[in-house]
Amino acid sequence: MKITGMSRPLDALGRVVIPKELRKTLGLEPGDPIEVFYDEIGQVILRKFHIHCEFCGSDDLLMDLHGKKVCKSCAESIVSQDQ
Repeated sequence: MKITGMSRPLDALGRVVIPKELRKTLGLEPGDPIEVFYDEIGQVILRKFHIHCEFCGSDDLLMDLHGKKVCKSCAESIVSQDQ
């Protein structure tokens, strides 16, 4: 994790502004969807949203399987386990 030395207040609606310098560095544009995570020690993690395989995280050759995005490799693995 890279320390930036920047801090921003949380507003009354729970929003925080991501500094312009950081948005530019990360290639974030207005309207980009952001994923929000937290870890076991309470760190909040933001990352630009992208569609990926529910199992391995790959974004290559995705298909819809019961409402979930799954890559070809994981789908083949699931099918072979069912047989």
